[in-house]
Amino acid sequence: MAEEEKKGKTGGSGEAVLKPDPSKEGDSIRISSEVIAVIASIISSDVPGIVGMSGGVVGGIAERLGRRDMTKGIKVDVNEDRVTIDLNVIVEYGKSIVESTDKLKKEIRTNVEKTTGLKVDAININVQGINVPYEEEEEAAETEKK
Repeated sequence: MAEEEKKGKTGGSGEAVLKPDPSKEGDSIRISSEVIAVIASIISSDVPGIVGMSGGVVGGIAERLGRRDMTKGIKVDVNEDRVTIDLNVIVEYGKSIVESTDKLKKEIRTNVEKTTGLKVDAININVQGINVPYEEEEEAAETEKK
């Protein structure tokens, strides 16, 4: 395993092991895949057009029980010093899905690479839903009644 750690292999628990300074034998930095997921979550909350993450049934139950999971809807796969990120997002009605998701991918890639020093190989975004503001839902319902 020592040879694998020098190359930055993934730990058994989904973490990257980095050797930032090869001259310091025995030193390493371990970055959990959950840390990468939290970075992606924080970034996604700042991107216009992305209103939230979709964590599926289990995530929804946990949220109803009062536990908010920042990594909901995000899966991170670490392989050596490379990362693949899968996101399940909800987009805002009326916004361009392509523009919003392209901006999200760019921001996540830039921030994860800058913060962790890992290379982001791929970011896969699954649009799980569209958020329609409450007022627009009411207007649509009233129009249908007429």
